[in-house]
Amino acid sequence: MKPLVLLLAALLVAGPAQAAARLRIVSLAPNLTELAYAAGAGEALVGTVEYSDYPAAAQALPRVGDGWRVDTEQLLALRPDLVLAWPSGTPEDTIARLRRLKLRVVPIPTYRLADVPAALRKIGRMAGTSAVAEPAAVKFESQLERLRERYSRERTLSVFIQIDDEPLYTVNRRHVISEVVELCGGRNVFADLPQIAPPVVVEAVLAREPQAILSTDDTIADPMAYWRRWPSLAAVRTGTIYSLSADTLARSTPRLVEGVRATCEALRDARGRIYGPAFSRN
Repeated sequence: MKPLVLLLAALLVAGPAQAAARLRIVSLAPNLTELAYAAGAGEALVGTVEYSDYPAAAQALPRVGDGWRVDTEQLLALRPDLVLAWPSGTPEDTIARLRRLKLRVVPIPTYRLADVPAALRKIGRMAGTSAVAEPAAVKFESQLERLRERYSRERTLSVFIQIDDEPLYTVNRRHVISEVVELCGGRNVFADLPQIAPPVVVEAVLAREPQAILSTDDTIADPMAYWRRWPSLAAVRTGTIYSLSADTLARSTPRLVEGVRATCEALRDARGRIYGPAFSRN
């Protein structure tokens, strides 16, 4: 019986990888590449776009362009059975052109936190790797729910989300980073703007008086030094300016849980600095 048990166990482990290997998938966004690996479909990936650097195996995949421009000839040479497109990045005319070439193009939306487990499950179904994708989706949901419960009763802080410095850019309520801030007990001071990632001027930031600033701009080594030029800003006076990783906040993948945790910890520290130690305990 023991050899039979071992054989069955081996088949269960190999099953998802073998199913994925039957497909040839090209991803048109770094976050979709990461999602495919997390869903157990990494073996099926035969191409991707620039900046697809996680996990490490993704770095070896052939490139067919970037998030906005696709080299059709290179993509066709990879003979994909499935092309994963990013609705907020892949241009509509690119998707239409690929479909005219009889390619199966499937948009994978990643606008909200709930889109991450949905994307994992969808890719898992298409690649035949649901045995991997479903546990990954459940894990993400349970981790997120624990963080939501932990920070649901925190005192609300007004927050400026900085995603670029030259020019200065932020996000509105429809961006996933704004949803993360809300989960952690923050209020995005530019949630009401119509564009999902609008440019703003420093004067507008000063006028909205954020209690904390969260910078996801990896090109700014020291966000505090950047904002110290405006000493009247409350966040400067209290030292509540934080640098967060764009990779774990801007990419909607399972690693987003790390970004949520870092954001919540930053706002917890900010409450302690503004209101006293009692507000920094959880």
